[in-house]
Order: sequence, then C-alpha cells, then structure tokens
Amino acid sequence: MSAGDQKNGGDKPEDMVPQPEVWPEVERAECLARGAALKWASGVFCRPEHLERLSQYRKRESQRTASVHTRLKSMVQSYLEGVGWGLEQLREARTELREVSSDLKKAGLESDQNTEGGRSLERLREVSANHSQLLAAVSNLPQLYSVRSMVMETERLVESRRLLEAHAKLMDLEYLQDDILWQLNKAAGGALSTEDQEVVAKYFSGVRHLVDALGKELWAVVSSALALARQNPTPFVSAVRIVEREEALDQTLLEERGGGGGNSRPLPAGRPRCWRACFFKVLEEAVAARFRSVSYLHTRGPGLAGHLSALQHGIMADLATVRHLLEHCVPQQYKLTGAYLRASHRCLHAHLTQVSSWDLESGEIFAVLNWVLHIYNSPDMMGHPELVTEMEREELRPLISTEGLEQLQSKYVQSVRKSVSEWMHKALQVELQDWQRDQEPDTDHEGFYQTSLPTIITQMLEENARVALMIGESLRDQTIQMGLYEMENLLNRFREALVEFGKEHRRDLSNSKNKFYLHYLLASISNCIILKKSTESLQQQQSSQSAGQFTRTPPNPLAALDRAVRRACRLVMDQLLLDLKPFLPGLLTRPWLAQGDPTPKLCRVLERHLELYLRVRPPCRQRLQEEAQWLMVVEYVRALMQKRLVCRSGEERRQLAQQMLQDDQLFREIFHSLEGEGSAPEVNPLALLPVLAEFIRLKDPNMLTLEVSGLAAKYPDISEEHVSVLLEIRGDVSRDIKGAVLDLLEQSAPPLPVGYRPIFTDILVPPSTMAFCLPTAKCA
Repeated sequence: MSAGDQKNGGDKPEDMVPQPEVWPEVERAECLARGAALKWASGVFCRPEHLERLSQYRKRESQRTASVHTRLKSMVQSYLEGVGWGLEQLREARTELREVSSDLKKAGLESDQNTEGGRSLERLREVSANHSQLLAAVSNLPQLYSVRSMVMETERLVESRRLLEAHAKLMDLEYLQDDILWQLNKAAGGALSTEDQEVVAKYFSGVRHLVDALGKELWAVVSSALALARQNPTPFVSAVRIVEREEALDQTLLEERGGGGGNSRPLPAGRPRCWRACFFKVLEEAVAARFRSVSYLHTRGPGLAGHLSALQHGIMADLATVRHLLEHCVPQQYKLTGAYLRASHRCLHAHLTQVSSWDLESGEIFAVLNWVLHIYNSPDMMGHPELVTEMEREELRPLISTEGLEQLQSKYVQSVRKSVSEWMHKALQVELQDWQRDQEPDTDHEGFYQTSLPTIITQMLEENARVALMIGESLRDQTIQMGLYEMENLLNRFREALVEFGKEHRRDLSNSKNKFYLHYLLASISNCIILKKSTESLQQQQSSQSAGQFTRTPPNPLAALDRAVRRACRLVMDQLLLDLKPFLPGLLTRPWLAQGDPTPKLCRVLERHLELYLRVRPPCRQRLQEEAQWLMVVEYVRALMQKRLVCRSGEERRQLAQQMLQDDQLFREIFHSLEGEGSAPEVNPLALLPVLAEFIRLKDPNMLTLEVSGLAAKYPDISEEHVSVLLEIRGDVSRDIKGAVLDLLEQSAPPLPVGYRPIFTDILVPPSTMAFCLPTAKCA
C-alpha cells in the first residue's frame, strides 16, 4: 500500500514533465522504496501470529503517507508563489531599464552640446590665471624691493652680534623666499622650471650668505662659551635660543613634508640645518683645541708632570664653569656637563695616547701612569662627589687601554733598568777605586767594615720599589724582579772583580799599594751580607701572584751572593796561607822541637787575622774563623806528613808529642772565641792534634793496631799513606806491625758519614824517595 501511495504521489511531477526519461532518479527511488518496504514487511510479519497487528500497521502507514502528501503540497505551493513574484520583479526591472537608457541618451546629447560651449571659455581661463599671477606679484613687490635692505640690515646686526634680532630678520627673509617659491610652483602646476628656481636663488643669494655668517658667529660664541660665562653669558644664551629656534623649525618642516598631500610645500634648500648637533660638535672642537695647542717640547722632561697638573686644574675649572654657569643657560635636555665630560675624556684619551707614543724617560712614564690611574679618578678630579653620578651615567672607556698600560709599564721597567744598570756599574767602579785606597775601609756604627756599594744599591732598589708601588703592586713586582736580575748581574761582575783583585795582589806582593788588601776583602764580605738582607727584603715585598707572571728564568741573586762570598772567603784564606807560608817550613823540625819556634809567630799571624775577622758581619765572621782553624790544622798536619822529624828514641817521641800538645794549646787559646760564640764546628779540627800526639807518644808498638782503629773511626778519610807516614815518624815500628796495621786499616775502611768534612783528603803525602843502592841480597 505504501508503495502504491508513493507512486500516486509522484503522478504530478510526471504530468509537469512531458518527458519521463529526464527523471530516472524517480524510478530508482520507487524501486528502492519498494525493496525497503518488502524488507521491512518480511521482518515484521515473519510469523503467523504477527498478522494480528496488520491493521495497526496499515493505519499508521496511512497516516504517515497523508502527512507526507500534505507537506509536499505545501512546499510546491510555496515554490509556485515565489516563482510568480520573481517573474513580476523581472517585468518591473525591464521597464525601469528602458527608462534609464532613454535618459542616458538624452544626457549624452546635452553633453556634446556643452563641450562646444566650453571651448569658447578657454581664453577666459588663461586671462584669469595671468591675472592671479600679476596680483601675487603686485602684492609681493614691496617685500621683494626690501630684500636687499633687509639683507644689509641683517648683516649689520650679525656683525654687531645682535644675534636674536639678526636671526628674526633672517627668518623673515627665508619665509619670503619660501613663500615666493611655493606660489611660483603652485602657479606652474607643481612643475617649476629650473630657470625660475635659479632666478629666485640668485635674487635671494644674500640670504644664504647671511645663514653662513650667522652660523659662524654662533659657533664663535659657543667656542668661547667658557670665557663668556665668566664675563657676560648673554651672547651664549642668545646662541642657544637661536639653536633651539632652528631645531624647532627643522622639526616643523619635516613634519609638514612627511604629511604629504598635493598642497604641502617642498622642503627649503639647506634644511634641516641640525644646529643642535652642530652645537655639541663645536663644543667638542673647542675642548680639543686646548689639547692641540700643547706642543711636544712643552711637555718633555720635568715639564710633563707640570703639564698634566695644569690639565687637571684647567679641566676642573672648566667643569665648575659648565656646572655652575653654562648648565643654567641651556635647556635641561642638553645635559651640558655630561657632554663636556665626554668631549674632554675623548680629547684626553687621544692626547695621552700621543704622549704615550713618545720616547719617554722613567720619570715621565711615572707621571703619566700616576695621573691616569690615581689622579684622574681621585676625589680631586673625576671622583669628585658632584661628578661621580655623571661619570657613571656616561660609562666612559678607560683613558688608556689595558694593553697601553701594560706597554707603558714595560717601558717604565726598561727605562728604570737602564738607569739601575748604569748606577750599578758606576757604583762598582767606585768600589774598585776604593779597593786601591791607601787607608782602611770605613766602618759602620757596629764596627764592621763596609763601603758605599751596598748602601747605594740597597737605597736605589728600595726607592725604585717604593716609587713603583705608588702606581700599583704589579709594577712594583716587575720593578723588584728587574732589580733582582740586575743585582745578580752585579754580583757576578763583583765576583769577577774579586778574582782579578786577588790576581793583581799576587802579582804585586812586594808593592805596598795593596797594603789593605785583606781589609777590603773583609769589607766585601760584609757588603755581600748587607746585600743579602736587602735581596731577601725585596723578595718578601713581592706578591705571591707575581710568581707566574714572568716568562724568563727567575733571578737568583742569593746564589750569586753565595758564590761571591765563597770566592771572597777563599781569597781571605789564600792571604792567610800566604802570611803563614814563611813560617811553615820551620814547623815540626828539630829546631822547633828544641825551641818551640816558629809556632808563636804562626799564632801572631793567626791573631792578627782573627782580629780583622771580627770586623766582618755574622755569620761570615764565624765562617772565616772556622776556615782559619781548618787551614791551620791542615797545614800543621801537612808539615807533619813531610817527615821533617823522625824520632830516634822514646824520649824524642815523648818530646814530639809534648810539643804538639803545647802547639795545640796555643791554637786553642787563639780560637777560643769560636766556642764562646757557640759556633764551633761539629768536627773540631784541633781535636786531631792531641790524637796524633797520643799516637806518636804511645810506648807499646803492639797497641798501634787498636790506636789506628780508633783514629780511622774518628777520621774515616785517613788513608794508608797517612798512617804509614805516622808509623815512620815514630821510628820504632817493625815491618810486621806496620803490615798488620795497614792490613787492618784496609779491611776496616768505613764509608764517610753524611755531613762529615774530610780533613786528610786535602793533605797529600809526598812520595817516598829511596836512596840509590846497589842491588844486594839485603835490598832484595
């Protein structure tokens, strides 16, 4: 039933459309509907008992179909009404279009008629334009005729420095020139010819010269602002007001030009003038002029410090003028103090860079460094409480860069080094001349020998370090390092001079010229001790961070000092040996055994030397006394080893031992000062003489083996040759005992202990000389 209803509902479209084949979708839709109905019915009535509800389904589907038909009829009716209304609107639009087309044709005909009439008015338009131009020219003629007089009047005002009045006149002239150009340009339809522009420019050429003249006067006033501020600031105030007028006019013209539009005037020639920027540029040039006026010759030598001091006072005076006077003559946004700070700082930077490039001496470099690092930022200058805020706001770069400061410090150290080297050389030459004097060296308040050398060197190095510290610790450390290098070189030359001094003395022993040779050697040792203390003081002043700042090998003046002291002590000992030498051949001989001579003479020589050693500063005084003690013992034992005295009996052995003990006692009395000062050596060489005396005095030769063991234990450097000579001096030792003693010594030779100072090593045993004899059975 529903399928049939759908088919009936579709009859009207088929009637409206004469060709059904145009709507194939209808047949397809009907087929789909039928299929869907059958599918639905087969699902609903799949059992016989379902047929009881057939009437209910039929009634519901009939109602649904009727509702669909009603909606379709309503929709079709509405559609038909809209189509009818649209057709009516189209009919009305067609009627209106016909009327408009007719009106346009009539307007076209009337326009063609009016064009013919307008051509007859073209001549009238031209006459009207000419009349407008003539009217503008007539109205501007009085002003044009007055241009030359206005220019002359303005020139007179500029020359008399009535700047505000001159600028007002100039603005009137410029406005007139601008207005004439605009009118001509407007009359020419915005395309003014170049010829007309040149005519106007030529007629107003005096205006351009007035601008230049006024600007020149303005900048002259600005350049002399510092002087005018103290006398009459009125011209400066006028100049600032003119600058502000020009700046405002520039801004206005730029805004008008930027606004665009066909009626906007073109920007006049020479605009914008930017006179405010020129104001600050002229101010900076005025500051720079102060520095350019300083010549090379005016700032050389001692004059450089005065020049920097004058710069300081000049800059601070100018800043005070700017802050207290000129700052109130300009608008607040000028920040004139900051501008002057920037300008003066840049000029100082350039000026000091030029000064740093000169070949400066150490005093000049010190003046520059001290001024840059300390004075410039001090409360007396840019660190002034009223300027600190301005300086922080400007964030100015350093006056001299870090690299420039390092180069200056390096030049300073090199200059000081040259001076120090020259002074050290002169001091050494004076020292060498003092050595030739025929008088005893000077003594200090403690009675120690000294010359002027250590005082000169110490004061010079200390003063250089103190002066360098005024600049900074880094320069102080570099200066001390340089001083230590020069100290090391001086000490090396000093040691060479000592060697040459000793050679010269040995060549001229008979000459009384070197009568005080020993005294000056002792003074040299004292000088080295003073220099050592000075060197240690300088090293302590160096900061710990400076250790890794130097690429060269660090100086070692203490090692050079030690070498010089050793050489001087060696020369002193050589002189002692030279004074002892005449008396040593008579030692340990039979006359000596009988009379005790020359031991007293040796003691007098020793006493004289030891008295002179007291003029040497500790600890070298004790060192000299100790070396003299060793020298005396070594020479005494060396004389014993010469076998000048061979005992023939037990009595001679007793006498020899007794005399050796007496000599030992005399030596001990002379050297008692060593023990009194608590600086006696760990191994006292004088203790050897009693041991040797006891060895010679021993009565039983069979006990010599035990005695030699004890001797070798105390003095492990004793050799078989030394023991053999001692046995021969006794004169009572058989070959068997001698062989046993030497065998024992050879078997029990102990190694030298750590810190032991050999004594027998320095004593050579002379070779034994065998008397010539025929080869007999006994000799064999």
